[in-house]
Amino acid sequence: MYLKALERLTDAFNMLPSVGRKSAERMAYAVLEMDETSVKEFSNALLNVKTRIHRCPICGNLTENEICEICSEPSRDKSTLLVVSYPKDVFAFEKTGEYKGLYHVLNGVISISKGRGIKELNIPSLLERINSSNIKEVVIATNPTIEGETTALYISKLLEKTNVKVTRIAYGVPMGGNLDYADAITLTKALQGRTKI
Repeated sequence: MYLKALERLTDAFNMLPSVGRKSAERMAYAVLEMDETSVKEFSNALLNVKTRIHRCPICGNLTENEICEICSEPSRDKSTLLVVSYPKDVFAFEKTGEYKGLYHVLNGVISISKGRGIKELNIPSLLERINSSNIKEVVIATNPTIEGETTALYISKLLEKTNVKVTRIAYGVPMGGNLDYADAITLTKALQGRTKI
């Protein structure tokens, strides 16, 4: 039996990352079994995400306010700027409670295979921020992938002529991890990022 509306909803759920066809079907049937009020709340939540959330004009992070909470917080260390690829990276660092500086979100990485070059990244505003504020250190925190490393190298080369210290976060063996399961790149990064005990 073919139900066009249910098929369209399944297709919509199937567009989400990590959602296979069977999971999408289960979600579509779950929505079908919800009462009308719950479905309206669900659809309003989806629309609100698109209409209320936008990028912060200063750092590129996601916000519902004119300027994000991090950029508008006066107690943040304004001399340190952590450069990340995506807004979800900001949330990951904020969860640690350790970093107290500012962020800059690139909204991607350089990826030749995906057709994403430097023009698609939030780099002009990064340079503008560095030139117009009192930033002393830029910490590059892109993922340890070929694209992430390429992006980090490009940014570090761009900032060579500035008076800003450019650093890269250390990578290595995760807590609870076994050394015999770690790949060569992870072990190399762990050795390079070693600190004094």
